[in-house]
Amino acid sequence: MERVEPINGPLEKRTLPYGDAEDSDEQPESQSMLDESVGPIVPKSGDKKFGMSRELADGDGGSGVQRCSDDDERDETTESTRLINEDEVKKGEKQDEGEPSSNGGTTSPGLNGKNIALVQPNNHRRSDEPTELSFEKFPENHEEKLKRIKIENALDDPKTTLETWKQFAKSEYGLINDDLRRKIWPLLVGVDPQQVDPAPSLEELNSHPEYNQVVLDVNRSLKRFPPGIPYEQRVALQDQLTVLILRVIIKYPHLKYYQGYHDVAITFLLVVGEEVAFHVMEILSTNHLVECMQETMEPTQRRLMFIYPLVRRENAALCSYLERSTVGTLFALPWYLTWFGHSLNSYRSVVRLYDYFLASDFLLPIYVTSAIVIYRQNEIFQEDCDMASLHCLLSQLPEDLPFEYLLKSAENLYRKYPPRVIEKDVETMIAKEKQQRLNEEREREYRKRYGKKPPPVPNSIISRFLPHLQLSRRSVFVTTAFSILVGFCAYYYRAHYIPLSAVR
Repeated sequence: MERVEPINGPLEKRTLPYGDAEDSDEQPESQSMLDESVGPIVPKSGDKKFGMSRELADGDGGSGVQRCSDDDERDETTESTRLINEDEVKKGEKQDEGEPSSNGGTTSPGLNGKNIALVQPNNHRRSDEPTELSFEKFPENHEEKLKRIKIENALDDPKTTLETWKQFAKSEYGLINDDLRRKIWPLLVGVDPQQVDPAPSLEELNSHPEYNQVVLDVNRSLKRFPPGIPYEQRVALQDQLTVLILRVIIKYPHLKYYQGYHDVAITFLLVVGEEVAFHVMEILSTNHLVECMQETMEPTQRRLMFIYPLVRRENAALCSYLERSTVGTLFALPWYLTWFGHSLNSYRSVVRLYDYFLASDFLLPIYVTSAIVIYRQNEIFQEDCDMASLHCLLSQLPEDLPFEYLLKSAENLYRKYPPRVIEKDVETMIAKEKQQRLNEEREREYRKRYGKKPPPVPNSIISRFLPHLQLSRRSVFVTTAFSILVGFCAYYYRAHYIPLSAVR
């Protein structure tokens, strides 16, 4: 079987840097997060394979950020696949007992008498291509078990307050498992699971203008579903996700769908189910994500500018290095728009972050982004100080990020530098950038008119009070002479006329 990677394309007005998507035959340890409303599924003997593509961003506003791969046009990889018979399955059983495998693949010795495919995994991917979401389930440690018991006791207590739920969600280990999240996530946003509206059918919504775009994005999100589920069940989940998204943007027509919105919606669909997920998403869309759902991306870009003041206040050298590289904030765009749901390859990490974000201020994803950049400062300083190198580094999140530590760091940043403080820094940054662009425009006009670089503006009192006044040497001389003359006249008037008027 051959898997073909998509070609990088230009950044659309509301698109994210995504990779392709492909399902997997790997069975997760647990699929408890699946919505039970999908219904009974009869698996087929042959699981149908999909291959979807996603446009990739080349840069901010089409400026052309260099891809992290060495290929100019296409990064094509192949996976070696071969069929084996019953005898080869027996050989695989022997290899499990200690004999090395000659093909580097995996076998399924339980399928005696059937042909099965051995797939050589592809370990080479672009930095902007998401890896398959891992749904691996980990056993509880002692601290998690104790916290789970506390949460279960709190659920049995009708007097438990919203602040208690927020504290559980923000503190270490979050809400532990999806069974608890299914009950507590709605409480964090004020949704009553017992009072939800039934979901309409997909046929009732397919006339919406955004329908085709939503379906396209949902079909590209195969990697965000648990692997190994039957084809019919996957299709049912995709239809539920499409209905969920369309219900929100139909109910709130002033909100605009953006690519990446489905990454947020799919997480809530998997955890709380279709009907509750709709009410959760409509609250988030009108609060936490409302700036991302405007006509343009300008409000979102302004929020991403918070990263640099936060980094500067903690590490001025790191901020200067990033600014010199002109890497910008494009690397963090999918993090903010999807609450890291698209960029992380661990389902456990995704839902842990969602625990925290649901219980926090809507700007905490920005503070977590800043904490990640500060945490990776050593890697950043080791890279070349140019846009392409740093964009490739920052856009790919390491798999071993210590999120509990990073969440605490983000909380400390929020306490030390609240949004009102950072907002002033952003306004100062915008004013400086505006003034810089104005100076560059004036310099271009001067060069075009006189054919030379304009003379430097002296740092005088006049330029301080009249920053937009262009001063040459002649104008400075005339202004100074005029000031001296006015001063002399004032002194003469005071020395000769004021004493005479006093005598009278």
